[in-house]
Amino acid sequence: MSTEPEPTEKTEPGTRDAALEQEGTEAAPEQEADTGDGVSEGGDPVGTDADGAEKARLSEAEAELAAQRIERERIERRKAEKQGPVESGAKLSGKAADLLAAVRAVESGAKPVAAVFSEPEPPRRPAQEPVRSRPVSAQAAGGAESVGAPAPQTVEAVRRVLAEGGAPEPLAAQVTAVLGEGADDELRADPWQLLRVTGVRPEQADGFARALLGAECAPDDERRGRAVTVWLLEQAALAGHTALEMPALTAALAQRGVPDADAAVQSTIAEAEALVFQDALDPAAPEPAEDDEEGAERPVRILVGLERYALAEESLADGLARLINSVPKEDGSAEDWERAAASAKGSAAELIRAVAAGGLVLHTGGEASLAEPAALLAAARGLGLRAWAATHSPLGRDRFGALLEAGSHAPARQVATVAGLLSGAEGPGRDADGAFDLDLLVVLDAPQLDVETAALLVESLPDGARLVLGGDPAVLWSVGPGRVFADLLAARICPQVASRRPDPGPLGELVSGIGIGELTQVEAPGKEVVIVPVRDAGEAVHRTVQLVADSVPRAIGVPAEETQVITPGHGGAAGTRVLNAALKERLNPGPGRFGGFDPGDRVAYSPAPGRTLPGRVVRADAEGLHLSCAGEPVVVPKERVEQSVRHGWALTAHQAVGGRWPAAVVVLPGDAAQALSRPWVYTAFGRADRHLSVVHGVEQALPRAVAEIPAKPRTTRLPILLRTQSPTAG
Repeated sequence: MSTEPEPTEKTEPGTRDAALEQEGTEAAPEQEADTGDGVSEGGDPVGTDADGAEKARLSEAEAELAAQRIERERIERRKAEKQGPVESGAKLSGKAADLLAAVRAVESGAKPVAAVFSEPEPPRRPAQEPVRSRPVSAQAAGGAESVGAPAPQTVEAVRRVLAEGGAPEPLAAQVTAVLGEGADDELRADPWQLLRVTGVRPEQADGFARALLGAECAPDDERRGRAVTVWLLEQAALAGHTALEMPALTAALAQRGVPDADAAVQSTIAEAEALVFQDALDPAAPEPAEDDEEGAERPVRILVGLERYALAEESLADGLARLINSVPKEDGSAEDWERAAASAKGSAAELIRAVAAGGLVLHTGGEASLAEPAALLAAARGLGLRAWAATHSPLGRDRFGALLEAGSHAPARQVATVAGLLSGAEGPGRDADGAFDLDLLVVLDAPQLDVETAALLVESLPDGARLVLGGDPAVLWSVGPGRVFADLLAARICPQVASRRPDPGPLGELVSGIGIGELTQVEAPGKEVVIVPVRDAGEAVHRTVQLVADSVPRAIGVPAEETQVITPGHGGAAGTRVLNAALKERLNPGPGRFGGFDPGDRVAYSPAPGRTLPGRVVRADAEGLHLSCAGEPVVVPKERVEQSVRHGWALTAHQAVGGRWPAAVVVLPGDAAQALSRPWVYTAFGRADRHLSVVHGVEQALPRAVAEIPAKPRTTRLPILLRTQSPTAG
């Protein structure tokens, strides 16, 4: 039963180590409030050095980009192979009928818009040489820009157009990378194409268009309507949605000053820049009979989405159905599997039996439950299977690898990160058909899978392979669009095994209570949980530095380099920027001669959006900033440092997810209350292994958020696609 802790007496700012030494502060946090989490600002995939034999080997960045190119080619093939219109939803009328008519007119031959339901099985990716761990060099450009820099004359032509329209000329390289050759002509013909560049907002594109078009520029210009529609869908993807319901999209268009929102959406669909879907609200409901009353309709919802996410969700649903329906490879008799299960205990035995019987299994649980997939890997390898595990972050990889070695389950090197597995930098490599060369893949941190990453993983598994998706469903969802793990749990299309291993100690008790919406008071005789009340952001920063540098090392025995500060966002008076500046001044002062960094600085390196690698600065020279990230040397060129490297003493919860530290200091400044949610609190508090200090300044907002504010909903199509693939699901 949830109980609210008694208020803790506040300490004076100048009291040394008051946080850990005052009586009564070991209670559960009663008033803590966190702010909404900021997404890590990422750069581009890490590249490789270009020496000798290394030239012939794919870097992580090149492998990822190659996979993306192959995915685009596959999409084009799928578009060409589509036959006939989408047949989801019957007897539509009004706006829905108009949209469907627009789509079918395009499908008749005018424009190559792809449907999203039936297709032949996609071809495997070609095999590629696995790339093993080695020193890497971050490429100087981002995303598409790193695949062949745009011609200088094209960039210069775009720069002239930008200058003519009053837009910042430094955008020229980004615009050229997005629009390609002929970008200058495309901008002149449609100035609102500037919205395709990350960071540009509609009002800025409007000003650029007015400068170029003069009197021809008007709010009802269909070019503007299309561009703003695509921009809104991209913004929705950043918020986790793979599609938007029609009423939400048209309302957002109206707010952006688009006079005829319906016409803007239809134009966007007709130009093949978005897709429209009519998803039955109840797939099991029968279609209206021919003799039904005129106007009878099967209840549907109308959604609009970008093609890349639509096809990713469809590919994922198809791939999951393939795994479920394929017969697992011969890997020993049922008696062998049963002996392996009998040698395990509790939920681990259930997991082994479930995996023995089918191709897809879901496993849920907290940190302690990791012992169960470890036991599964041991059993699989004992049966001769090629079994691997994959985690979200290098910290998670190393932690699970240590668990495997400690239990003599398997070598730690049979654990990879998801990104490394897909790129070929880690893992077993691929077979001649381009599929992973394995029989069983256990993906931990499954809530962090977005739809595109999940589709690539599933598509890369060979027929007959087994897939286990495991993780804690209460943590924050993926940075990218979709909520794959939550959708699968809700769909009930495969066996689900819930661990019965609770996380131990006061920290485990506290976090478990948060997971069910209760902020309970816990007994913490070893100062496992400490509350540090603060009055304002300045005091929060002061207390945080005191905890990391003095109190926690002396009272708990955890050094500063093993303590992670977690705060809701990058900005604000107690965000990561301010906290990192204060922590650097105390822990590693220096002039910051290379982009604000010095040797020994703790950093967070983002090789790609949504991915964060903790590391340290080794040195800086003409090549760039030399880092050590998860034991691997990384070189970030000077021009990429500002975009992809931050100081890392303080992280956001999204950056920290997938990792755990001996001690964590969670900072909840007073301006954080509006962004608090149960998943954020659960994730932030759950990063502590031995000790959690909470710098608390939001009074009753924290228990209110834990009790009343669940995860923000995301609009996805995966549930309807899964039900279509498996009508009996649920």
